[in-house]
Amino acid sequence: MEEGTSGVPRSRSSGWGVRKRSTAVAVIVVAAALLLGGGILLLLLHTSLTASTESAAEQKTQHVVAELEDLDLTDAGDYIVAGALAGQFVQLLAPAGHVVASSDPNVANSPLSAQQPAPGQTLTRNVSSLPSIGSNDDFYIVTTGVRVGEDVYRVVVASNVQVQTDTLSTVAWFMLGATPLLLVVVAASVWLLVGRSLRQVERIRGQVARINAERLDGRVDVPPTNDEIHALALTMNMMLDRLQASDREQRRFVSDASHELRSPLATLSAGVEIATADPSGAMWHQMKDVLSEETARMSYLVEDLLTLAKTNDGGHKLEQSDVDLDDVVDQEIRRLRSTSRRQITAELSPARITGDARRLAQVLRNVLDNAERHALSRITVRLSISADAAVVTVDNDGDPVPEADRDRIFERFVRLDENRSREGGGSGLGLSIAAGIMAAHHGSIRATDGPAGECRFELTFPALDADNATSFTSAEGRRPRPQGSGRR
Repeated sequence: MEEGTSGVPRSRSSGWGVRKRSTAVAVIVVAAALLLGGGILLLLLHTSLTASTESAAEQKTQHVVAELEDLDLTDAGDYIVAGALAGQFVQLLAPAGHVVASSDPNVANSPLSAQQPAPGQTLTRNVSSLPSIGSNDDFYIVTTGVRVGEDVYRVVVASNVQVQTDTLSTVAWFMLGATPLLLVVVAASVWLLVGRSLRQVERIRGQVARINAERLDGRVDVPPTNDEIHALALTMNMMLDRLQASDREQRRFVSDASHELRSPLATLSAGVEIATADPSGAMWHQMKDVLSEETARMSYLVEDLLTLAKTNDGGHKLEQSDVDLDDVVDQEIRRLRSTSRRQITAELSPARITGDARRLAQVLRNVLDNAERHALSRITVRLSISADAAVVTVDNDGDPVPEADRDRIFERFVRLDENRSREGGGSGLGLSIAAGIMAAHHGSIRATDGPAGECRFELTFPALDADNATSFTSAEGRRPRPQGSGRR
């Protein structure tokens, strides 16, 4: 391991890095493409040159044959001499095999081909040299038979193909010499371009490496390139935003929890000290009720904190079983009626879901206790079902939650009325726990206004298809269960 410039350990790279690998791959691909393309080009060039030479030789033969058919031998010989081309030798051979006419004095004595085609027949051959003229070049020879009177003459055309061979050799050597230069240019270009991109990545890496728990407000520079590096920088900044928000939330949670626990701990500590200082034990009997209440309060707070922590980090395991939601709601309403002085009415429709009955009861208890604290005189609870949801609404005739705070009240330790006492106002965790448990049941909870402008909390359980765990049914055709007002 070696340390980077920011002091963060950085593993020593094994093998080739991205820059070297990219350059090597680019060079290999271009080299393979050049070899394949060069081979195809040379093949096509060779085929084209060969076809051109053969076509020219055969055309020359046909022209001489046409002259022999229209003119006499003397005029045909004059045409052969006058129409001579560089690199091409033409002979007119008599039936006995001697040269009657030739395009060049060097081929006037010895026949260029011993082939004996019939009249109108054409024969071809390739030779590596013509000793009769002292040439070691490659030649393509075309021999055609033609009848003149009663005799059969032969027209021989020998075309030098060494030019084509030299052309192919020149092109091949040029490609062979230019390929390394082109590969060097490709390697240098890829090396520079990849290096330029990696410098942006390295800068982002260095900036992220310098960000730690004490400097979560740092962000990486976003290059104005509108490419993948730009997207990477934006993604890193969004991730850092989430990390900073999570860290801030965690710190606030610890601070709020410490603040909430400080009061009962201080009371318990002071009570124990006072009771210990009184040897008669009378002070203990006077304070035991207070200390018991503070102990219970701290126990409930710790339990709520553990529940909330498990819900938020996904560690909360729910018991999946069939639950009559209307029975759970009815039980919690009965509990509230036994302790509340408010007028409580309920209208419940049968609804069965799959979930954790104990945790659902905790949600309803937290919501109903919150309604009881804020209601002036009346609380109304309704459970209704539809094709795709079961909805529990809890209304109280107190002031509705301000729109600006309707999301915030589900955060931990949030009390909209900061002046009320913790003893009467709760710990500020009930609605946060309710929201977490509802999310674990794939449901939702929100604060809104009732039809008459009263305060309303709405709990919604979404309906899933038959293959999933949650479903809503009317149990055995039971009718909706209206419940009277007042305490039981």
